[in-house]
Amino acid sequence: MPDIVFGPFDLDMDATRLLRDGIEVKLRPQALRTLRVLLRHGGRTIRYEQMIAEAWDGTLVSRHTVDVTIGDVKKSLQEYGGWIVNRPKVGYRLEVPKSDELVRRGWHFWNRRTREGFERALDCFERAAAECPSDFRAFEGVSASALMLATFGMRQPRDMYPRSLDAHAKAAALGGLTSELHCNHAHGLHVFERKFAEAESEFQETLRVNPALASTYVRLARLYASFGRSDEALDVLARGHRADPLLPTVLAMEVLIRFWRREFDAAIALGTKTIELHPYLQVARATYAQALEFSGRPDEALAQYRAASAISPDLSWLRALEGTCLAKQQRTSEAFAILEALERLRQSEYVDACFMAVFRAALGQREEAFEELERAVKENSAWLHSMDVDPNLDDFRDDPRYARLRNEVFRSTSVSV
Repeated sequence: MPDIVFGPFDLDMDATRLLRDGIEVKLRPQALRTLRVLLRHGGRTIRYEQMIAEAWDGTLVSRHTVDVTIGDVKKSLQEYGGWIVNRPKVGYRLEVPKSDELVRRGWHFWNRRTREGFERALDCFERAAAECPSDFRAFEGVSASALMLATFGMRQPRDMYPRSLDAHAKAAALGGLTSELHCNHAHGLHVFERKFAEAESEFQETLRVNPALASTYVRLARLYASFGRSDEALDVLARGHRADPLLPTVLAMEVLIRFWRREFDAAIALGTKTIELHPYLQVARATYAQALEFSGRPDEALAQYRAASAISPDLSWLRALEGTCLAKQQRTSEAFAILEALERLRQSEYVDACFMAVFRAALGQREEAFEELERAVKENSAWLHSMDVDPNLDDFRDDPRYARLRNEVFRSTSVSV
């Protein structure tokens, strides 16, 4: 018979094993049998006598024993324990919210990590929130989807990040601060608010509570690398690799850190390995392409930019990077064709101005490039957090206008960068 799936959990029909997101949850056998009975009755109230008959095979035990067992099950479900209701003298019930299917579908779309995927996920989560306003998972999904749309430059950060924060607050109020919520909040503090000390503290707290959440190591490594602590960043990534050796973003982040350190040969070697293992990871492919470009291998870089765009045609900044590479090769007509296409797109879609600034500078449009940087600050581009380390911005650093913009971007940071 098939397993019973509810929320992030999976209980086999023999009630011998409960998994949460693929990781076993430790529960004594009697608690597992009790959980199976609750699930089999699909939200209906089970009286004490019925629970004894089905979960204890008719062996008489006290109501207190049943209540304690139910309490163990609730505790094992953690933030989902509220789905179990224990009404004295009435009975016990496990009621999975009607929004559960929408929530699970939302995370399915979210894990595609494309604009279409995040937007379809956002739609599912918002429908789930409307259907069941008490389901914290729906708001957690809204927050995570909006955050990723802003982070990947798919939608306007100035709009998406406040939306993420609002949903984050609602999720925390309903279900408490989960590790995932802590991690997402820390990421937002770093990338969109540039509050490094606060972000670092939240990441560290996340790892203290849940050292198995490998994405936290990746994001903390980005934070350290973005303000020059790249040795610490690599150490953190090594811990992330031990936590989850198969997580693709661990390798992708190391490629980025090597690129930021101007270790282009190392970035190329690691990038080659990364795209062999994870050919559809467009972000890693883009960083690999940049390392090739900075190493004087523009034709190979162009091939990688175009492959990344083929994977994710909705990432406009990939086209900007391709145009920059063409401009540096004096392939001006091709570069201007891409620039014109991006400007047309900009009339209806968000186009990250940081990448447009680099693109215009490569075309010799220095004044327009600084106008783009001004725009990036106003739009709160996700890439501003890397202003001090990104090699693409090296040509701007000696200009006093860049120093002024940099100070504006980091005016609220509480560490020296």
